[in-house]
Amino acid sequence: MSDSSFDLIVLGAGPGGYVCALRAAQLGFTVALVDKRGTLGGTCLNVGCIPSKALLHSTEVLTAARDHGKKHGITGDIQVDLGALMKNKDSVVKKLVGGVAQLVKARKIQVFQGTASFSGKNTISVSGEKDAEISGKNIVIATGSKSVELPFLPFDGEKIISSDEGIALAEIPEKMVVVGAGAIGLELGTVWQRLGAQVDVVEFLPKIAPTYDEEVSKLAERILKKQGLTFHKSTKVTGSHEGKNGKIVLEAEGSKGKVEFEADKVLVAVGRIPVTEGLKLEEAGIETDDRGRVKVDKNFATNVDGVYAIGDVIQGPMLAHKAEEEGVALAENLAGKAGHVNYGVIPAVIYTDPEIASVGITAEEAKDQGIEINTGKFPLVANGRALATDATDGVVIVHADAKSDRVVGIQIVARNASELIAAAVAHMEYGGSAEDIARTVHAHPTLSEALKEAALAVDKRALHSM
Repeated sequence: MSDSSFDLIVLGAGPGGYVCALRAAQLGFTVALVDKRGTLGGTCLNVGCIPSKALLHSTEVLTAARDHGKKHGITGDIQVDLGALMKNKDSVVKKLVGGVAQLVKARKIQVFQGTASFSGKNTISVSGEKDAEISGKNIVIATGSKSVELPFLPFDGEKIISSDEGIALAEIPEKMVVVGAGAIGLELGTVWQRLGAQVDVVEFLPKIAPTYDEEVSKLAERILKKQGLTFHKSTKVTGSHEGKNGKIVLEAEGSKGKVEFEADKVLVAVGRIPVTEGLKLEEAGIETDDRGRVKVDKNFATNVDGVYAIGDVIQGPMLAHKAEEEGVALAENLAGKAGHVNYGVIPAVIYTDPEIASVGITAEEAKDQGIEINTGKFPLVANGRALATDATDGVVIVHADAKSDRVVGIQIVARNASELIAAAVAHMEYGGSAEDIARTVHAHPTLSEALKEAALAVDKRALHSM
């Protein structure tokens, strides 16, 4: 087999693409990995999940010292060196993308840097520093997504920015307006508010974190308000105009009529859309839906034999871990194994402090689906570890089927909720009940005990709350 012909060609080296390539190589496939960036890892590692979490951690260290240090005997003037903070973020990214490159090299995966496009059903043209034409028995589209650009609020990279620029500002803005109160908006809004910016969050819907339980959304809003964010819900952005002293004025309509927000930066975080332009999908006859997503069946196969798609370019939540699982499942299916993704237990997380995490369905969704549930709750203020670590803001909520006691959904607002939710996912993966969680031994003192107590509360047996 020549260097231009492969068992599998993966288009896109993000979490879905590179993980699919790694698993396929493990299974004995010859693999080519194509990406337009000079570094692997896609949006997630380069300008998304990883750098934003580095910034969140740095600013959590700042707020811990500045806002809580005195009572712990830590005193002194706290200064922010934005350059050093950004340098740390960049070093984290460099280490991780370098690590992916080492894994890919060790698996003997051939990397092609450049823009990919279909020149036939099983042929890919790569346009880059070194143009190439490669063919594959199987081709996977894993090109990810990009920030939604509002037609009346186009990105200029300076005043109106996406998350790509939002993780790399050279100066702390005096005023920032964030459009969108989902995960990205809340996370980056929190980063810049902690660093000293006045942050207003404008949300079209009547609640923030709209995919979570109503109770969770309200609690999250109260906590984040207390930290310094200002929210404007049920507010529709309509445009912008130039303000005084080089500022920008965001135009919007709220419940009381027109409203304007003056800012140094407007960060637009209203969602993401698949990246498929330039792929020339029509050259291969590959079908997409009305939202630009590649149509696939349950095995990730498109309407064209030998062409598959995973991750953000297909239907489902645009989450890195969802893409990874699809990449593994697809590689295993191609090798004749039983690859599978359980979409009912994919966790979602907003990495504020406290973090907001969920898996399964909400109370509102259970009602809409006609599922009668019993719900148990446990407040973090009653947890010993939370009290000892300044982490009492939060709650754990467990929803269980009223007839079978099977857990159908769990919501957590807590420090390290992103870690705690893994236990919930594990129980739900095997169809576990609230009773199973309640009888699982949890170390003391830990925040995880709040999950056990919430499960006990489903049957009104919580020990450490009324």
